[in-house]
Amino acid sequence: MRGRRGDRMTINIQEHMAINVCPGPIRPIRQISDYFPRRGLGPEGGGRGFGEAPARLAPLALAPPAALLGATTPEDGAEVDSYDSDDTTALGMLEFDLLYDQASCTLHCSILRAKGLKPMDFNGLADPYVKLHLLPGACKANKLKTKTQRNTLNPVWNEDLTYSGITDEDITHKVLRISVCDEDKLSHNEFIGEIRVPLRRLKPSQKKHFNICLERQVPLASPSSMSAALRGISCYLKELEQVEQGPGLLEERGRILLSLSYSSRRRGLLVGIMRCAHLAAMDVNGYSDPYVKTYLRPDVDKKSKHKTCVKKKTLNPEFNEEFFYEMELSALATKTLEVTVWDYDIGKSNDFIGGVSLGPGARGEARKHWSDCLRQPDAALERWHTLTSELPPAAGALPSA
Repeated sequence: MRGRRGDRMTINIQEHMAINVCPGPIRPIRQISDYFPRRGLGPEGGGRGFGEAPARLAPLALAPPAALLGATTPEDGAEVDSYDSDDTTALGMLEFDLLYDQASCTLHCSILRAKGLKPMDFNGLADPYVKLHLLPGACKANKLKTKTQRNTLNPVWNEDLTYSGITDEDITHKVLRISVCDEDKLSHNEFIGEIRVPLRRLKPSQKKHFNICLERQVPLASPSSMSAALRGISCYLKELEQVEQGPGLLEERGRILLSLSYSSRRRGLLVGIMRCAHLAAMDVNGYSDPYVKTYLRPDVDKKSKHKTCVKKKTLNPEFNEEFFYEMELSALATKTLEVTVWDYDIGKSNDFIGGVSLGPGARGEARKHWSDCLRQPDAALERWHTLTSELPPAAGALPSA
C-alpha cells in the first residue's frame, strides 16, 4: 500500500490486535506496522524510512539473541565452553563448572546460574531447578538435584553437587546429563532444556567452565503416547540392553569403597566397609535398605562371616565399619575376600544388589587392590570397586540377614 503526501495512513484491525510474542509478559502493540515499515515511505511520505523503529517503542524483538540471554563473549576466557544457535537460545543458557578429582575418585559439579530461560508459568516466569544424571546408569541411583529458585528466568544457584566413586573408566565412556526443569506444585514438573557433556572432555584435576545453550530433550524410541513413568522405564531398559550386548559384560549395580590393611602387630587383615554409591534400587519406593556382608573364602569352619548394620531408604549409604580376620600374611595369598551388598526386607528373603571378589583369581582393580595389600603391610589402601549382578555361588544360599 502506497501513501501520498498529506494522506492519513489507515491500519486494519488485525494490526491493532497484534501482540508481542517475545519471551516475557504479553505486551499489546499499538501498530504492528511500526515493526515492519513499508518501502517508499520516507520522511516526505508521512512515514519512517525502511528499518527505522519508532522512538516511543523499544521492542525486545529488535534486540539480538546474545543481548537478551547475556551470552559470554570470547574475551571472557579461553576455558569457557560455549556456543549459540537460533534453535536453542529460546530455551536459555546454563553456566556451570566440572572438575574430576582423580585422587579421590569424585566428580564435582558446580551449578552456577542460568540466563534467559523459557517462561513456563502464567506470569511469564518459571520456578527452575537443575537435575544431574550419569548415563548409562539407573536414573534414580545417581540423580542429584539443586534447590528451586522461585519466579525467575535468570536463576542463580551457586550449588556444588558431587558424585563419588567415579573412576577413570567412567570418564572414558559416561555422559553427564544436566536438565533444567520448572517445578509445579499443582501438577507435574515441566522440562525446559538439557545439556549432555561426555566426561572424556574433562582432564583430571582441571576445572572446566561451561556456558552453553540448553537443548530440547532427546526423543526416546518409545511412543509419545506412553506415560512419563513408562518412558523412564523404557529408557532404563534400553541402557541395560546396551550393556548386555557386549559379550562377557555384567550389569553394573553400583560402587563400593573398601579399605584393606594387613596389621603386622595384630597379625590379621583389616577390612573397612566405607560407603557405597549409586546402588541399584530394589524397593517399590525407588530406594533400597542396604547392608554389606563379607566372607574370606575358602571358609571350612564357616566363621568368616561379617555383616554391617542396615541403612534405611538410601542408594548412597555410609557404613564406616571395620572387620578383622586373624590370619598369617602367607595364608592370605590363597584366600579370596568376597563382598556382597544386600537389600534388607522384612518377612521375605533379602534381595541381592551386587558383589565383588578380591583375591588372586580376581581381575583388574580387584586383583591389584588385593596384591598391593599383601605387598604393603600396615598400609591402609582405599579403592572403589564396581558391584556386578553376578551372584557368587557361595552367597546364593545366604540371602538372610
